Amino acid sequence: MGIRSNQIRRGGWTARLAFALLCLAGLVLAQMLIDGRPALSGTDPAASTGEPPKLCFSPEGHCSSLLLDTIARARVSIRVQAYSFTADEIADALIAASRRGVDVSVIVDKSQTSERYSVLPMLNRAAIPVYIDYCCAIAHNKVMVIDNRFVVTGSYNFTRAADSKNAENLLILDDARLAQSYLANWDHHRQGAERLAQR
Repeated sequence: MGIRSNQIRRGGWTARLAFALLCLAGLVLAQMLIDGRPALSGTDPAASTGEPPKLCFSPEGHCSSLLLDTIARARVSIRVQAYSFTADEIADALIAASRRGVDVSVIVDKSQTSERYSVLPMLNRAAIPVYIDYCCAIAHNKVMVIDNRFVVTGSYNFTRAADSKNAENLLILDDARLAQSYLANWDHHRQGAERLAQR
């Protein structure tokens, strides 16, 4: 009788422990779903993030170095949306990427057609497709999508002033799923934009 009673108590304790572990596993899975992470490793590589986010604040942070390094790593494609684009070194990096076989295309705000220091002539001479966005009062996006996975965004204009004078922020995210949303928006703006005539 005593032995059976102990077995029942031990069995009840084991069942409670198993139940607690199941509850804990359920909470972990629920939190992963809320955070947007795959519940099981390897289920959806495109949904998971790769490299940790990179963040920079100007003028002290020398954000152009971070941006130029990211462009230099491009192997497949670069899609750009720019409001103000006057930084020669960023244009040079895009041209270098294009010359090594990266598919580069740029959308800019209409103000850049009359901006004295615009890099549009440089990009045009390098045969990089440039589109003028007349969609809105101003096309204020500052975005690059690189290799369908890296999203570059923030307040940072592609200008020297943004790097050396202004208080700006630049954020680089490695997230293929997020990149797809930005690419869809880029395509939407390109469809309504006018191609800059090549000279």
